[in-house]
Amino acid sequence: MSDAPEVVLATRGLTKHYGPLAVLRGIDLEIRRGEVVCLIGASGSGKTTLLRCLNCLELADSGSIELHGVPISRAPKQLPAVRRRMGMVFQHFNLFPHMTALENVIEGPVHVLGMQREAAITRADALLEKVQLADKHASYPSKLSGGQKQRVAIARALAMQPEVMLFDEPTSALDPETVGEVLGVMRALAGDGMTMVVVTHEMAFAREVGHRVCFLDDGRIVEQGTPAELFEDPKDARTRDFLRRVRGK
Repeated sequence: MSDAPEVVLATRGLTKHYGPLAVLRGIDLEIRRGEVVCLIGASGSGKTTLLRCLNCLELADSGSIELHGVPISRAPKQLPAVRRRMGMVFQHFNLFPHMTALENVIEGPVHVLGMQREAAITRADALLEKVQLADKHASYPSKLSGGQKQRVAIARALAMQPEVMLFDEPTSALDPETVGEVLGVMRALAGDGMTMVVVTHEMAFAREVGHRVCFLDDGRIVEQGTPAELFEDPKDARTRDFLRRVRGK
């Protein structure tokens, strides 16, 4: 009997096309409970499409996605329930501009989960404190820095109590001085045992926090392994070339 944590999320032979363009070409991937899996690769390699397929923002053309071993239904009525189980953090925050930080965080629990407003506020206050924004609960997005907006977005996703957190290049739209704020919150989540799939260009984060790193190229997972294996001894020539370019060599 294996002592490995259970597989929470898995893809089997996942493919996706946009017209004649093949974006995903048979992706097999397993994410285990408490694991941080970082997806790296050049722009256009399929990383974001894979992430969006995981929570059905994009529907794959073939293959399957399993949550706790059960294939996810593609029936439109079932998709909202699937998305509630996977928190998504986007590049550009997607906060409601007319709502305060607190109102952004309680919106989903109140109107989707049916939580009582006072209970939702209690949860939101705790989450805003967790992302170090307890003093910003009454602030509107226009009054927040990029890093603060992204931390509110993380709190909003956590408020739905997801089983998996998906991050799509969460620091790519930030000023360099605010990147560390967001990565610090993500490190803390990883330390708490949150299952996470992270599309990132932050190689230092992938090396330090990731349990496993997957290099994608042309819609395929070319190579995957621990950060030490992938960054220090990559086996595939395409992986080596990508890492050389990223390091500026």
